[in-house]
Amino acid sequence: MPRAKCPKCQITERILKSGIIRDKQRFYCKDCNYHFTLLHEGKKQKSETKKNNRPTSLKDIAEAAGISISTVSRALNNHPDISLETRNNIKQLATSMDYHPNMLAQSLVNRSTHSLGVIIPNLETTFFSSMLGGIQHVAAQSGYRVVICQSDENHMTEVANLQALMNNMIDGLLICHTLYTNTFDHIKMQMNRGIPIVQFYRVSEALDIPKIFSDDENGAFQITEHLINKGCKKIALLLGPKALSINKRLNGYLKALKMHGIKKDETLIKHVDFSYNAVIGAVDDWLNSEPEIDAIFSISDKCAVQIIRHLKSKKINIPQKISVCGFGNEYTGEIVEPQLTTYDVKTRQIGEAAAKLLLEQIIDKKTKNESILIDGEIIIREST
Repeated sequence: MPRAKCPKCQITERILKSGIIRDKQRFYCKDCNYHFTLLHEGKKQKSETKKNNRPTSLKDIAEAAGISISTVSRALNNHPDISLETRNNIKQLATSMDYHPNMLAQSLVNRSTHSLGVIIPNLETTFFSSMLGGIQHVAAQSGYRVVICQSDENHMTEVANLQALMNNMIDGLLICHTLYTNTFDHIKMQMNRGIPIVQFYRVSEALDIPKIFSDDENGAFQITEHLINKGCKKIALLLGPKALSINKRLNGYLKALKMHGIKKDETLIKHVDFSYNAVIGAVDDWLNSEPEIDAIFSISDKCAVQIIRHLKSKKINIPQKISVCGFGNEYTGEIVEPQLTTYDVKTRQIGEAAAKLLLEQIIDKKTKNESILIDGEIIIREST
């Protein structure tokens, strides 16, 4: 019969028999001062087959160590009734058997999954992915995982995403609404359940929950004033859909015009759905207008880059003939020729602030309804 091998140190030479426990031979390893039992060969083979098909359980560890499941559980959870030596031995055995705790079972007991749900409109642009980077950084530092859903600028997808996150028992929610979200019953339902929620960037003032937003109005004012100071008088403004709740940028634009004595011209303000055809169509309308425009301010860097390329295809010099500005400071603004003047809304800081505020609610049970404004800055480049 082959010698018994210690499951802890894998040595066979210094193994002694130390009695019978539950009809099983108990052994003692003199090298590592460890007691253990061996399963019957048939049972061992069966156990190994099962192990190949499923994760290691507490029962597996208990059988390998010759102790009860409750003792294994208490040892892994550092229960004071279990000696430090036994705790360390059990933890080492659990590691060697590739044991991983059942997070779902623990979450049912602790009522916490240590996970944050995030609903974000789009992951294809650095604008939103930068916010997500800030969220993940803060969450990881606090020992939380991030579960990400993309709404793809669709209200019904946003609603479905929220329900899916709730089914996964998240501890709290971070949400940046779609362009077309104008009803918030899906949010109010979770508020009534006591789920911690923080809105960021695109927010609803109607919801009595914490908000993180950028200083859009001041940013648009700075961009418009910069164009005026450069001698521009016919400044076209490209906005998103009228339902969009971030049209504070329109207010900043109008404020700058009024301050410098420039009359508002409705034909210079257009709402588009950010599709390429809509953007180019708006630009062509302005190019055919009289008198000619001398600047275009787009509230989207992506659209501003499309505008620059379109103007260049028509042999229109930038900024000599028409100046172009964007909003958001996406990396594409730096690689286009000429480089894009824009307003940096500090997207990563928005994400970090949103995650910190949500964790305060979860960890410290903070329920105060805060609204935090993140200041940005204008970045002047060659397009103006």
